Amino acid sequence: MKKPAKLTLFALTWPIFIEISLHMLMGNADTLMLSQYSDNSVAAVGVSNQILFLIIVMFGFVATGTSILVAQFLGAGLERKAAEISVISLAANLVFGILLSVAIFILDEQILALMDIPSELIGEASFYLKIVGGLSFIQALIMTAGTILRSYGYSKDAMYVTLGMNILNVAGNYLFIFGPYGFPVLGVEGVAYSTVASRFIGLVVILIILINRIPNKLPFKELFSIPSEHLKNLLKIGIPSAGEQLSYNASQIVITAFIAIIGTEAITTKVYTQNIMMFIFLFSVAISQGTQILISRMVGAGQYEAAYKRCIRSLKLAVFTSFFIAVIFYLLSDQLFGIFTENADIMAVGSVLILLTILLEPGRSFNLVVISALRSAGDVRFPVYVGIVSMWGVAAFLSYLLGIVFGLGLIGVWIAFILDEWLRGILMLKRWRSKVWVRSHFIQNEKPTES
Repeated sequence: MKKPAKLTLFALTWPIFIEISLHMLMGNADTLMLSQYSDNSVAAVGVSNQILFLIIVMFGFVATGTSILVAQFLGAGLERKAAEISVISLAANLVFGILLSVAIFILDEQILALMDIPSELIGEASFYLKIVGGLSFIQALIMTAGTILRSYGYSKDAMYVTLGMNILNVAGNYLFIFGPYGFPVLGVEGVAYSTVASRFIGLVVILIILINRIPNKLPFKELFSIPSEHLKNLLKIGIPSAGEQLSYNASQIVITAFIAIIGTEAITTKVYTQNIMMFIFLFSVAISQGTQILISRMVGAGQYEAAYKRCIRSLKLAVFTSFFIAVIFYLLSDQLFGIFTENADIMAVGSVLILLTILLEPGRSFNLVVISALRSAGDVRFPVYVGIVSMWGVAAFLSYLLGIVFGLGLIGVWIAFILDEWLRGILMLKRWRSKVWVRSHFIQNEKPTES
């Protein structure tokens, strides 16, 4: 029988890093290629994607619980239970994904109206949201399957699937934005079709890989006889974890509505800047996801001191890396913004925002790494409580106060982001050092009953 892959942080992290980079490239490919078509189209897709990111976060509550529980069970030698969790998570996210997809398809215009975006963006944003959001259950299944593969140590498989999806998406964008070989020029409409088609093909491939990779055959036929305790544990981890991410993304949508008061150019500047910033913090994201899997296995095996030290080492690595990359990106900011636009005002403000990012990203690293570690050990509620207070009381409130009331615009918004990330980050580190998480994991009473 095949055994789960042996794990190290590097072996886990580099494929995760490349996979996340490719996910970001898919979004940036849409933005970059649409920037040759229309700045308004860029803003429309950017606003729509912010809503879709919120939906993906909601799918992530099952995926997060899956990652932690599968890794904890594997660490404890309970491979059968890890396989049961995998099946439950796929079924749960399929049902949940279909419900959300239907809601987005029906309520797309009402959702956009709540954001009070400029009228010239409504048409394209609505179409993109209806097509991509209406089929977002595909992404829910891709996320879940990829999470399972990474928890078993097969992070390279998910990376290869994402690479293929990225290539297909860029090819589709090229055909429908620039219209070679007689293809119709469809703009945002073409980008939506390309995104959905590449995701569908990716789903088929990743499910085939998953079925053939898992050491124990996944018990799909026994779905309704799998203990309900597994679903309860998924929800115990996933719902609070999703609550924190949901709060963050909801606050970001509100902040985008504040920025819309400034104007379409401010929204476009934010979209371009955050597309660039993604490539700064993706190092920390990859480190945090790899660390989450390792700590989950250590906790499952009862290796608490090793888990504690692993988090601290990963945190130092993430903070140093994010600071170093942010400095480099600031030095190259003119060239980076030049890829997307020739608008001098957008480039000038964007460069200042990247400068502020040198302070922002190390704080974000604290949250990414330490919150992932706390979740891995089952301490999932504390980050939610702190997050809700800080995201709304600091990030959202100060964005409006500094950006709109005091007239600092996007610079004021970025100052609010910095204060929010550092406040939460310091509180998360204090929580980890207290070691209250040692009593929080979910499989204390389990015994290895199968090989």
